[in-house]
Amino acid sequence: MKRKIGDLHLNRSPDSHDPLYRTGRISRRSFMKSSSAAAALTLIQGFPGIVDTPKRRNKMILSFYMDDTNPEIVSAGAFKYFIDYCYAYGIKGESSLIQGYTGKSITDYPDDNQKIYIWQVRQAYEKGIDSHMEIMTHDTLFNFKSGSKSPDGIHEGLWLHEPDVQTLEYERYFASVIWEGEKEGLKFTGLTWPGCGCEDCTKRYAELRSTGPLHFNQAVFEALLNLSRKGKFRGRVIPIFYDSSETDFGIFRRAADGKFGVYELMPNCEDHFGIWENSTDHVDPDYYISENGKEGVIIRHLKNNDPYCMWYMHWQGVNPENGKGWKAFETVIGRIRKHLSDKVVWMRPSDMATAYHDAGGWNFKP
Repeated sequence: MKRKIGDLHLNRSPDSHDPLYRTGRISRRSFMKSSSAAAALTLIQGFPGIVDTPKRRNKMILSFYMDDTNPEIVSAGAFKYFIDYCYAYGIKGESSLIQGYTGKSITDYPDDNQKIYIWQVRQAYEKGIDSHMEIMTHDTLFNFKSGSKSPDGIHEGLWLHEPDVQTLEYERYFASVIWEGEKEGLKFTGLTWPGCGCEDCTKRYAELRSTGPLHFNQAVFEALLNLSRKGKFRGRVIPIFYDSSETDFGIFRRAADGKFGVYELMPNCEDHFGIWENSTDHVDPDYYISENGKEGVIIRHLKNNDPYCMWYMHWQGVNPENGKGWKAFETVIGRIRKHLSDKVVWMRPSDMATAYHDAGGWNFKP
């Protein structure tokens, strides 16, 4: 049964228990697993991951990335409830902002639901939630002159990989996305890759993989660094969400200049909150932490003295209006509060990347 936002109450215990993608789209994790992404992380010359073994930490960092957030899947009130819930319990993470998901920019002639959503996104950062551009449409490139997405042509996610695109072209596009947000007071903290498994993209990705490890064009990182220097992002250090792995994870410097930097910060947990399919087949709170607080991926990272535990999830599955994974999210938060309150601390991805950049490693106090 569809749950109404008005029926939800933040004062209860957190322990209580529209298709977005075209046919053929695949998860980021499944796609990246098949694309030898792990090799790409070590073979990009000039910007290696900084690998350090931190001292025993007092607390492990918790955070998350949330994909596909937009006001078209459910009512904007659902996003308000989500960020209010996070703020109430000190939960910090990231939520994508896809301004042109419908093919038009939500900052140009927004409807009432979009207006409410825009207002909530403006509040999100102060409530602990970063906003990444994913990117403008999560589909084909946006034409900023006509004010609509291109009817056909290359998809944004694939375009970020194309080796012949120059830094200036990326910089102009990113700057235009940022400007669309600035018109309504929206600010970005980073960039998330909008994965796609359509026939054309799949074919081109295969061609790119045949020439070497698949990763963003280095010009993407240089463009982001240039925009960071110009003060176009909320912060001076830009986190990127691209790949994920439970075991081969880390933070990787992709571009840097003094106090400015661009880092790939990898999640080390899968999505077990319903994924983009909003399916109960992909809901499992025990994956994160068991009821007794002794098992689960969060506990494993804690025992391994890993500096952080970050999961990714999708708005379709975790939204509190009709997401199949929302109650599981509440359950996980309740178990963390019950069992790990003195062992973990929440941080936004942007704060994690900035602290890492400034400290030159994980040995900083969150």
